[in-house]
Amino acid sequence: MTTIVERIGTLSVGRVETVTAEELRITLFNETPQATALNTGTPTGFPRVNAYVLVPNETGAVVAVIKEIAIIRAKPLHGKSDDALVDLPFPARTIVAIPFGTLLREGNDADSQPIYTLERGVPVLPSVGDPVLLPTAAQLRSIVEAKTDDRLIQIGTAPFAGNARVWVHPDKLFGRHLAVLGNTGSGKSCSVAGIVRWSLESAAAAAQAQAQEGEQAAPANARFIVLDPNGEYSQAFNDGTLAVRRFAVGGKDGAKPLTVPGWLWNGQEWAAFTDAKPGAQRPTLLGALRQLRNADSSAVTAKAQAIRRYSGYVRQVEQLYADLPQSVAGFPRNRDFGSLLEGLLGLTESDEVALEPFGNDAADLSAAIVAIRPAIQQVHDDRHYVWQGASRYNDFQPGDLQKVLTSLRTITDAFSISATHGEISEDAPVRFNVGELPDRIHDVAMATGGQAVTNVEPLINRIQVMLGDAGLRPIIDTDGAASLSEWLADLLGPGEGSPEPLAILDLSLVPSDVVHVAVAVISRLVFEAMQRHIKETNEALPTVLVLEEAHSFVRKDADVGASAQAADLCRQTFERIAREGRKFGLGLVLASQRPSELSPTVLAQCNSFLLHRIVNDVDQNLVRRLVPDALGGLLGELPTLPSQQAILLGWAVPTPVLLRIRDLQKPQLPRSDDPKFWDTWLGQEGVVPDWEVVSASWEKQEEATSEDVTPDPPIEG
Repeated sequence: MTTIVERIGTLSVGRVETVTAEELRITLFNETPQATALNTGTPTGFPRVNAYVLVPNETGAVVAVIKEIAIIRAKPLHGKSDDALVDLPFPARTIVAIPFGTLLREGNDADSQPIYTLERGVPVLPSVGDPVLLPTAAQLRSIVEAKTDDRLIQIGTAPFAGNARVWVHPDKLFGRHLAVLGNTGSGKSCSVAGIVRWSLESAAAAAQAQAQEGEQAAPANARFIVLDPNGEYSQAFNDGTLAVRRFAVGGKDGAKPLTVPGWLWNGQEWAAFTDAKPGAQRPTLLGALRQLRNADSSAVTAKAQAIRRYSGYVRQVEQLYADLPQSVAGFPRNRDFGSLLEGLLGLTESDEVALEPFGNDAADLSAAIVAIRPAIQQVHDDRHYVWQGASRYNDFQPGDLQKVLTSLRTITDAFSISATHGEISEDAPVRFNVGELPDRIHDVAMATGGQAVTNVEPLINRIQVMLGDAGLRPIIDTDGAASLSEWLADLLGPGEGSPEPLAILDLSLVPSDVVHVAVAVISRLVFEAMQRHIKETNEALPTVLVLEEAHSFVRKDADVGASAQAADLCRQTFERIAREGRKFGLGLVLASQRPSELSPTVLAQCNSFLLHRIVNDVDQNLVRRLVPDALGGLLGELPTLPSQQAILLGWAVPTPVLLRIRDLQKPQLPRSDDPKFWDTWLGQEGVVPDWEVVSASWEKQEEATSEDVTPDPPIEG
């Protein structure tokens, strides 16, 4: 039986030469293996970058990961000087390793094999001269593998740790957000698809294990929502092993129609979609949305709408009063004031009728409206005459304007506070007819007066063009869901009607005009649904939101190819989810090939990173700055990583580990293969294009989406 000292001696490969708080410089012995070590009991590749070494101490053993391997030229130590001899330097191998944890022995298992656990942190750094050991196979597994309770989802194996299995716990992987970063072709999309699949398969297997013998386990109460801009993930989950809800524009390939009804959008999202300018257009747009959402509400809201209209007339008359000439010259805006009086008289009649159904709840306001009508009518009749069949007006005097203004203020002063209480805001998800929005904007502008109508004409025209677009209308029109609860149940599930734990939203056919807003709306509604669920039930509903091509939606600057308002809105939505989602059970998985273009706020909130091959030096430098403590130096291997290999680090694993991602069967891979130019040129791959079929399908889709959609004519004046 070997002693501890003898055992350490058989594993020793070098000694510590230099110690700093960040790294250890180690000189290897001459007899240390060059490529493969056999002294650990199994053939082990050594030395290797990103491999592990141990330095024993009084608390256990310091675990360090190799960052650098080098050869230096050193003088021989023969103890005496002889002028007849020439001291030539000889090569000595050195390694630089970064200490990051401590390996502790917890006891023995049932087979009397030692059990080790890894703890992050190094309470006692090694000293110079300390021996450096190769870890055994059991020690390597303890370094790489999670604790027993955390071994729930296997995502790969560690080549430099004896192919030990790499496990993660979903609470750690998704609870504090995950970023999957890597260049095109590095295996990033396959990793995302695999993580989702293996998570759901592990949950289903665990649920089945908990079920009584012979009983069928209930479906996993899991929720993954994949926002797929390129339409590549449907293929990855089309093998029938997992229940999936698919959504696509127009119900492509048997999927459910993807709709993001406009009545679900808040005011900020409508402003971003329509590019409403902040001066006059945005307040008018928000006012129109308020009126549409309140159209079918209570008497309190009906009174609020009426008072707002009379307040608009007050502002118009005040402006006209300010334009009165100081001399005896005629009133230059005579016709404007006459038209205003005609509109005001019509309004008092229509409001009296509109408030009548609310009975006593609106009787006081209705009576006040009836009371001011005679004074306004008198001013109108005193100055009005007809010449050659056209209405004309004699010059109005200051007293006329003052009389009308006093009448209007009897309403706005008496009801301004009480009547507006309880009104539904422009952000409330209350159903309304999106097609009525242009007309309502015009009405609000008319009530505002001044140059409001002229200022909002471009906004109205833009909305009419957008609503008339055959590609946009089916996505944002009101036919997508009967209620908010149905829309949420359809998307979020799983429930009695939607038992599938995975929802894939194919965004590939969503027009670029609306894709940023659509992603922002969906993500915001998912986040707010999680908030309200925990408020109502006092229980979180863990949900994972997966965003592919995240650099297109969470950019740190405005997207050149999209509306600046829409791009900023999308980024702000995900920044809020990144900051606050964990508190409400909403986890975020970001996949991107350009981390340097991502919002720093979102990246800073990601506590776990799966890093595939990254070649761009700007992206590499950014990723190194994100890595905690002194481990950034480990990422020097990123430019040379082969496909299917990645570095996993952060909260999800006890130590940074280079791993090989688990294999996926070909039917389970996302549709992200590189195009085969040569084989296609030689006729071994691909097909001869039939553009008649393509164009017919294209035209058929446009006809189907434009059916029964007739754009409203532009509003004049």
